Amino acid sequence: MKYSSRMNLLRGAAAIWLLGTSGALAQTEIEFSQWWAPELPAGSLRAIMDDFEAENPDIKVTLISGPYATTRDQIAIGAASGTMSDVVGLDGAWVNSLTAQGAIADMAPLMDSTGFDRSQAADIIKIEGKSVMMPVASFVYPIFVNLDFAKAAGVSELPSTRQEFLEAAKKMTNPDENKYGWALPLSLQSPSSVLNDMMSWVWASGESMLDNGQPALDKAPVIDMLTFIKSLNDAGVISPGIATKTEQEKVEEFVNGRIGMMVDTLAHVNLIRERNPDLNFDVTPIPVVEGYEGKRGLPYASWGIGISESTEHKDEAWKLVEYMMSADVNARLVSLANAFPGNVNAKPDFVTSDKVYAKAFEIFQEGYLANEFTGLPVAVDLMRQFAIESQKMLAGQETPEQAAKAAQAEWVKEF
Repeated sequence: MKYSSRMNLLRGAAAIWLLGTSGALAQTEIEFSQWWAPELPAGSLRAIMDDFEAENPDIKVTLISGPYATTRDQIAIGAASGTMSDVVGLDGAWVNSLTAQGAIADMAPLMDSTGFDRSQAADIIKIEGKSVMMPVASFVYPIFVNLDFAKAAGVSELPSTRQEFLEAAKKMTNPDENKYGWALPLSLQSPSSVLNDMMSWVWASGESMLDNGQPALDKAPVIDMLTFIKSLNDAGVISPGIATKTEQEKVEEFVNGRIGMMVDTLAHVNLIRERNPDLNFDVTPIPVVEGYEGKRGLPYASWGIGISESTEHKDEAWKLVEYMMSADVNARLVSLANAFPGNVNAKPDFVTSDKVYAKAFEIFQEGYLANEFTGLPVAVDLMRQFAIESQKMLAGQETPEQAAKAAQAEWVKEF
């Protein structure tokens, strides 16, 4: 029998083996849990999955999509019960505890088996030597300013220092009209505001909440930040309901013109525009302490991606991860999301097509990315502990120094 004939027979046998009784190609179904789809243009993540399935007809991807907090809770439950989705969207604040539970897989063997070029990844998050997460897209957190709100209040220039921010927030605040200069969501249910809305002020001025990898909350940088936050609260410029407010509610207040400024992720630009197409807003770096002239730290969060340790389909899951990290697909995703790419060779198109993102890219180029919670042990619990003491301070039960000292004691126990 000729070689070509034998190959045709083998191909035919393989095709028969793959065909089910319905005549369709047998598929491995994998789940992909994430919070990305709601923050992207409608249907765009599904379209990327459809293209992946077209290139990999033996794999079907089911998207499990929900808000950030819902996804976080689902992943935590899945990690504890061994029912986590095959592929998971990850926040860097989660990976330490998930690794400690043995819930997320080391992707290094999968990278080795497929010859994955690690140098193309902007970062690979490692915990205990395991490659557990790759950032697919990174979002910076600048200050969003409602320009019409600011103009009506007599604010002619976007604030660059903390004192300028306080003065602008005062001008924007009118309790009788339910309008305030700023919002601080300190709900203990989702304490990420400690990262986004509080520690971001520390990093903006080139400071740190750590000292040689250990907590340094009782040092000047964090105490000064708490003192500044207290001054905003004492001035009455923060919208009511701090202790129970969530990030989603903060964004809603901005969308509806009830607050003039907020710290928020660029991932919400599409959402803001969809909810209020007429909203005239801009972004600016997080203000710094008076006299600081160095590079500004820019808080950020990533859409990370990882693989469940319990999945029976690691090879198929890795194919999806590798696809999402490829230069062309990654460029497509981050262009839709207006984020910075996870593949160093990806070139998003938003920096030339949208003035808000062009401004954010300038802010990125002039500063540096800062998020000291990535990879910390029980990072979410650390945020919650800090939020508890911050609430006490804002309620007048503690001074900034006392709040910092109490939070420091709790953090030391975790470290």
